[in-house]
Amino acid sequence: MPVEPKLTRFKQNVLSKYQIYNSIFMTLPFDAITKTGVLLPLFHETCKKGFASGDDPTTIVDTFFKKYQARRNRESQINLLFRFIQYIERQVVLFDAIEDASFPIVNNMEGIGTLRNLKESTISQNKLDELKDYLEEFKVRIVLTAHPTQFYPGSVLGIITDLTEAIKTNNLNDINNLFGQLGKTPFFKHKKPTPYDEAVSLIWYLENVFYKSFGEIYNYIQQNIFSDSEAHNEIINIGFWPGGDRDGNPFVKPKTTIKVAKRLKQAILNSYHKDLKVLSRKLTFRNVEDRIIKLEETIYNYSIDLDYKDAISLPELKKELIEIRDIVVNDHQSLYINDINSLINRIHLFGYNFATLDIRQDSRIHHDVFTTVIDNLLKTDHPSFPKNYHDLSEEEQINILSNVDTTNLIDIDVFEDEMVSNTLKTIKAIKQIQESNGELGANRYIISNNQTALNVIQLFSMLKMVAFRDHLTVDVVPLFETITDLENAQPVMEQLYNNPAYIAHLKSRGNKQTIMLGFSDGTKDGGYLMANWGIYTAKEKLTEISRKYDITAIFFDGRGGPPARGGGKTHQFYASLGPTIEDKEVQLTIQGQTISSNFGTLDSSQYNLEQLISSGIFNRMGKDQHAMPHEDRIVMNDLAVTSYQAYKDFKNHPMFIPYLERMSTLKYYAKTNIGSRPSKRGSSDKLVFSDLRAIPFVGSWSQLKQNVPGFYGVGTALKAYEERGEFYKVEQLYNNSKFFKTLLENSMMSLTKSFFDLTMYMAKDPEFGAFWTIIYNEYLTTKSLLLKLTGYKVLMENEPSVKASIEVRESIVLPLLTIQQYALKKIQELEKEEIKDTEMIEIYEKIVTRSLFGNINASRNSA
Repeated sequence: MPVEPKLTRFKQNVLSKYQIYNSIFMTLPFDAITKTGVLLPLFHETCKKGFASGDDPTTIVDTFFKKYQARRNRESQINLLFRFIQYIERQVVLFDAIEDASFPIVNNMEGIGTLRNLKESTISQNKLDELKDYLEEFKVRIVLTAHPTQFYPGSVLGIITDLTEAIKTNNLNDINNLFGQLGKTPFFKHKKPTPYDEAVSLIWYLENVFYKSFGEIYNYIQQNIFSDSEAHNEIINIGFWPGGDRDGNPFVKPKTTIKVAKRLKQAILNSYHKDLKVLSRKLTFRNVEDRIIKLEETIYNYSIDLDYKDAISLPELKKELIEIRDIVVNDHQSLYINDINSLINRIHLFGYNFATLDIRQDSRIHHDVFTTVIDNLLKTDHPSFPKNYHDLSEEEQINILSNVDTTNLIDIDVFEDEMVSNTLKTIKAIKQIQESNGELGANRYIISNNQTALNVIQLFSMLKMVAFRDHLTVDVVPLFETITDLENAQPVMEQLYNNPAYIAHLKSRGNKQTIMLGFSDGTKDGGYLMANWGIYTAKEKLTEISRKYDITAIFFDGRGGPPARGGGKTHQFYASLGPTIEDKEVQLTIQGQTISSNFGTLDSSQYNLEQLISSGIFNRMGKDQHAMPHEDRIVMNDLAVTSYQAYKDFKNHPMFIPYLERMSTLKYYAKTNIGSRPSKRGSSDKLVFSDLRAIPFVGSWSQLKQNVPGFYGVGTALKAYEERGEFYKVEQLYNNSKFFKTLLENSMMSLTKSFFDLTMYMAKDPEFGAFWTIIYNEYLTTKSLLLKLTGYKVLMENEPSVKASIEVRESIVLPLLTIQQYALKKIQELEKEEIKDTEMIEIYEKIVTRSLFGNINASRNSA
């Protein structure tokens, strides 16, 4: 029986089910307001017709109340708007659950990019041995971050999981009960989560999703590609930022880091215990039963008390299981051998650490801390530091720091400054975690805003002077983000590679250097095309310089959820890099609703992990096809430069900051209580561009439905070629380069999620009308030229099922967006009055804040 097209499968299994279940959902009485579920469809239709007619959000809301609810007073109207918000939030949850339930039906779990497809294609090309060799050195690391783009509290995530399972089996009774639970469960948090709360939320995914999906993937590779039971290269692993990422987050303390590491260890021990408990019921054989029961008891006791006196070490645990497996093979006909191998594989993957806790801090903080430490050491006549240390050149300072005397470790108790004390105690914490959870418990320290080799060497020496002496088991990872930093990355790394002490450290770490490249601030700084091209060319230069010194560069991408922050079709990027970029490992950050949407279920997690593994392998095994010709590079660079200038001019427009401050939801992000980090870096009341965090910045454009960071400058760059009569050069680049093609396809997603009819009223605003028109014209230019370039009749024509999903989600939140704009307009009007009605301003501000949740959740990758 032939398989239906993906769009057909989506319509049958997602869209039809949503329409059926939503009709049930809308009849449930969640609150004292009657007929909310009846009125919402009428409001939705009013919004749809209103925008089609060119009405503004205020007119649309007023029209609805006049036509359908004329008797309501203002208080009653506002109550109804709040009820609409609550209903729409839950409609988004329903759609999420239906999409999750239908994932393995809509997506071909054995199609292109899956491991089975990869295996079969390599066998048909007689390249299986080449695949095996590659798998022995290739790794994928996904790094879970606590960046605040996930608006679902844990209780709601649990409901989504249960609802997904009920929908899979069409269990109407359970679905009905879960709808009722959904209606009664709050979606917002009254106080900000702590960093530890964030860690606990993400550990849920480790225990309930990744423990299982990683294990299944590794089992498949072991059994079907290597056809043995040997412990090969682990291939996939997890990084973890909650509790370790203190960049801009004053609430992450050393105690937090240690507490999270303990929780991670307990979580993995709990997971092992569950598997051992199942095994103990199966392995009821002579010479095996007693040993497996004892092992289960030991791991159980260890999981509830990490100081358990009879705890078993990781090597001992592996050895015991392997010996049990040997007895089962030799004496008991290999009964349940796959179950035993599965547990051994998971222990191989996760150790006693579960995930590697990354530490991250800003180079400017390190510099201040280090200056304080040096001042103290100068007072005590430390042998390594001359009195004029601060007056020396950067090169002279690097030379001194590289050969610092670590005979006596720094006494951190003498420092009273909290930032200094916490930074030094964090280094001690890394050492402590390694002793408890193994080196993989915490062995990377990322320096954000890294600009110089001195930034790296300062941390390098601090790690040794505080805790590690000359046996440094920590990788120092510079993070280059802004366009300038990306351009300077190559000379910075070459300076480090020429440093004898640092290169000796790299040799002790397997001749590998991890380098992080951040999309978020790159896009905020340089615009969409330049950020992506800047990272691409930086990787090329860093690969070249690293290979020159026999170092393997490991690139760690700070990819966020939306295309504007490096997201979108991520695996397509890794399949398009070509031979000039090192590809031994794929490492990227996953955050917020991208975790729940791409990795939130076993099916989606396994599918997307397999896509990432395959993308790296396809890049390696077919790389000769992907090298970018010189003439295409010239065009790509010219497009990026033109786009960059257009974005810089836009960013420097006098209305840029006022527009974000007064016409967007930027300032409301701080009120959502979704993350522990402050929403901006500086403490000034005045909004400064450099203080803006990328998430609220990108998210605010998304709430306006003007996804500027994902397209601005692209149209201007393409138009320049069209006006010169050289558009054929861009067409040639598009046809030749998978990288450029993927870049534009992700930009089309940003355009598809834009809806300028929502804010069309701003064109008439005396203060901001001209600025709004600049954005709208760039949108129109980009859209028309992308359609011309691709030959598509509509955006995302090549991905109809994804486009259909976006359209449903955007339709669900249309009333929510209308309410948000209505409230923002009311606030602006009330602020202009001589006597301000502070009570009403507060109510409308609450409406704006509450409307953020559903909009972000519906977009799944918008911030």
